[in-house]
Amino acid sequence: MRRAAIENLNGTVKKLEGKQEYSAAKKVQRIIYSMYKSVYNAILRIVTIILEVAAVSWLSLYYIAEAIILSITPNSLRNLKSLRGRNILVTGGAGGVGQELVIRLAKFKANVIVWDINEKAMEQLKAKVTEEGYKIHTYVVDLSDRQNIYKNANIVRDEVGHIDILINNAGIVCGQPFLEVPDYMIEKTYQVNTLSCYWTAKAFLPSMIKRGSGHIATVGSLTGLLGCYNCTDYSGSKYAIIGFQESLWNELKARGHNGIVLTTVAPYFINTGMFDGCKPSHMPMLEPKEVAKRTILAIRREEFFCSIPGSSLYILALKNYIPTKLSWLFQNRVFRLPQAMQTMRKFQEPQAA
Repeated sequence: MRRAAIENLNGTVKKLEGKQEYSAAKKVQRIIYSMYKSVYNAILRIVTIILEVAAVSWLSLYYIAEAIILSITPNSLRNLKSLRGRNILVTGGAGGVGQELVIRLAKFKANVIVWDINEKAMEQLKAKVTEEGYKIHTYVVDLSDRQNIYKNANIVRDEVGHIDILINNAGIVCGQPFLEVPDYMIEKTYQVNTLSCYWTAKAFLPSMIKRGSGHIATVGSLTGLLGCYNCTDYSGSKYAIIGFQESLWNELKARGHNGIVLTTVAPYFINTGMFDGCKPSHMPMLEPKEVAKRTILAIRREEFFCSIPGSSLYILALKNYIPTKLSWLFQNRVFRLPQAMQTMRKFQEPQAA
């Protein structure tokens, strides 16, 4: 019996030793597998990075070459967007650049819808366009009123149809030093210049996404890239709208809505009532016809950003790479922008007829 007990004990010890060896072997196996997996993942990450860098490098070269070729290709050889039969809505279309946009778009055989608060000016514009043999749709809209925008957007959809191209052109400027600008005018400037672009986009973008095509063009300003004297409200509102356009474009691209085109136009000071009295010393003010013509070309080319004149963008880009004091020296002593804006007349709010 003693021998049998000893044999059983020895057998038990051997079994335990076998289990311990098996457990150790499994542990070693897991360690080796974990090391192999880590090495494999590291190699995979390296290969993925190399392929991604190669793809990005190739696409970068392709896009740069494409941009260069398009920039030197005559418009007659480019596949420009057709405006014929398109429903195009222009905000602030009764005067200035807006009026020129409406007239030129009508001549392209587009179906033009005009939004403006100035009913009398719209009636005069409608008569002028009719005399030339074209037809436009006019609506009295207060672009500082979100609900009024939404209401008229529904009316336009019922009476005209969906909007193919939305041109946010409406804008106002106060033309006073910051501490002299009334609070209500700061609010109104942002309501008309900035927030109205949000509300019109919210009103018409869903149908564009549903159809898989559409175009939103916004007339900003070079003062949205360079703050100007007596323009704290105006410059700020234009900075905001340029940021809005870029952010919306990123959002649409990320969601795969590649059929929606966004265009931002940033013109220099324009010779309209808005900047009456402004006297730039080195660069003459732009004429509304010139800005309207270039804006329509930017839309037809489906440009993402268009500065008017084109050279101004490169000049403004320098402000990010030169000392702040030098930037002020150029503004004050070379281009004399503060002096040009000091003679600008103050804002007078238009009245609805």
